[in-house]
Amino acid sequence: MSDHKAIEAQDASEPEMKQEKPSIDIEAQQPDSGDVHHIDGNNAQQKRSFSAFASLGLLDRFLAVWIFLAMAVGIILGNFVPSMSPALEKGKFVGVSVPIAIGLLVMMYPILCKVQYESLHKLLNKKELWKQIGFSVFVNWIIAPFLMLALSWAFLPDKSHLRTGLILVGLGRCIAMVLIWNALAGGNNDYCAILVAVNSILQIVLFAPLAIFFLNVISDENDIAPISYSVVATSVAAFLGIPLGAAVITRFGLRFIAGPAWYDRIFIRFVSPWSLIGLLYTILVLFAAQGHQVVHQIVSVLRVAAPLVVYFAIVFFTTVGICRMLGFEYQFLVTQSFTAASNNFELAIAVAVATFGPNSDEALASTVGPLIEVPVLLGLVYALRWVANRWGWK
Repeated sequence: MSDHKAIEAQDASEPEMKQEKPSIDIEAQQPDSGDVHHIDGNNAQQKRSFSAFASLGLLDRFLAVWIFLAMAVGIILGNFVPSMSPALEKGKFVGVSVPIAIGLLVMMYPILCKVQYESLHKLLNKKELWKQIGFSVFVNWIIAPFLMLALSWAFLPDKSHLRTGLILVGLGRCIAMVLIWNALAGGNNDYCAILVAVNSILQIVLFAPLAIFFLNVISDENDIAPISYSVVATSVAAFLGIPLGAAVITRFGLRFIAGPAWYDRIFIRFVSPWSLIGLLYTILVLFAAQGHQVVHQIVSVLRVAAPLVVYFAIVFFTTVGICRMLGFEYQFLVTQSFTAASNNFELAIAVAVATFGPNSDEALASTVGPLIEVPVLLGLVYALRWVANRWGWK
């Protein structure tokens, strides 16, 4: 009995200890963590007490299998069903095929529904958060784009059109799939949403001038048409604004009508699996739309894939190392690393198609981006969870 009381006393003292901690706290209530099917990065420390594999539900436990199956089925359909690719490319929504756009919106919505918008003002008042944002902006807008520029020249010195598409991929900072990778690896969902919003605003302002600077000034590609500000702004507004607006309305509306407990325990459990369903659907459609090109232009695909793999590895592990040196908590290390390594492929594809045409090498290179990014970053999710569990990162 005395041991039981001691444990209760220790549990009761934990809130006070957390308040004294100089790091960023997420104070709003969380959904029930008993549901292993839903992805919640803010419960990362509890989940890492179990093995990285056992803490996942059925859908995300075998996510690697589902993703590779989706990739394989997509390539088979795209290569052996000639009408598949033209059919998927018929309808366009802000420069991206409608089936892909639907998948992206479905994929982002559940994650954004989990963000505690009612508590964000508490985070924004913390000095530590602004240090994190400053570090992220430096990595995302200075280190990552210049690294991609250097790698594109190192691997593709004789292929200017493929190089251009690769540079566009490096300039687009991720505002969609990073939410999935961050949640799967145990990152902080609220902080990730803030970084997504910051990168979205910066993309509207910086993408077009940086593209002109990288392509026309540094690379001296004088035959390249100017990048349209309207294409960039429309793409970012659509793929962030629509799911974000829907998620904010849903969260405040349902919490007001049905109550926070119902929202956290019932609605979040229902909507959570749709993130991974949307991801798998998007991957299948992407590979189906490009399956023919992947097979019949395999040399070009492999030449673009090589610098992408190097890019993801360098950016990710460098960011992890720096975050460890700076003493960042695990959940913020995860968010920083995946935000830095992920790219806004939907924006790169939209800009490449609008500027150079759907059948251009620039469009091909921008399309290869997500085909490489998905399996590589999925592997990094599993690797980081295993390392964190093995070494006791907190």
